[in-house]
Amino acid sequence: MNASLEWYRAWFDSPYYHILYRHRNDAEARAFIDALIARLKPPRGSRMLDLACGKGRHAHYLCSKGFEVTGVDLSPSNIEAARKIACRNLYFEVHDMREPLRENYFDYIFNFFTSFGYFDREEDNIRTMNAIATALKPGGIVSIDFLNAQRVIEKMHPVEHKEMGGILFHIHRHFEDGFIIKEIDFEDGGRSYHFHEKVQALCLPDFDRLFARSGLQRTAVFGYYRLGPFREEESERLIVMARKKREE
Repeated sequence: MNASLEWYRAWFDSPYYHILYRHRNDAEARAFIDALIARLKPPRGSRMLDLACGKGRHAHYLCSKGFEVTGVDLSPSNIEAARKIACRNLYFEVHDMREPLRENYFDYIFNFFTSFGYFDREEDNIRTMNAIATALKPGGIVSIDFLNAQRVIEKMHPVEHKEMGGILFHIHRHFEDGFIIKEIDFEDGGRSYHFHEKVQALCLPDFDRLFARSGLQRTAVFGYYRLGPFREEESERLIVMARKKREE
């Protein structure tokens, strides 16, 4: 595989990824899911896919609400951890989001916390959206929780030093060739480590274009986890929803 595509495989499968981001707010995540459920009103027993599920915290909470949930992630260590909380109607497997997973199966697909736009090639974004469309039932809905690229770029802090779990992370951020890039350096156990994150600065028209190519139609856009309106200059997030067109 091209080395430029490897960053997410190594970083997301690393224990240091979870140390750096351990501050993520579970209460906020659950409130976001509650807002989505209130908005979408899915029937009990609906089939849901948590695409790029990490260690399964969102999938587990969705399952607790009475839905049949599958969580998939590229990281074997994440799925190993997630399977420890698997229960009735909750399933996990290692899966590459660019590849189809079942056909006309899911009522809802959720992609949380900027788990899209990792790839260098537009072709891989198209493959991912096509796989999403294939997995959805006709009339099914996908919800993608992405960063608001314009706001991130305008308010970017180029340098940050953050201590988490007894490790001092040195973080450098910049915008280059359409990508928001984060370089991460630290030491642990006498060894030096370097990772980076590279996410495309996708905006609403980019998602609309990808939806149209995949037989999906945007139905809503929000700018906050509480599902407030999206304003490009100020919104914290870009949360887009689209529906798979029904067969005529």
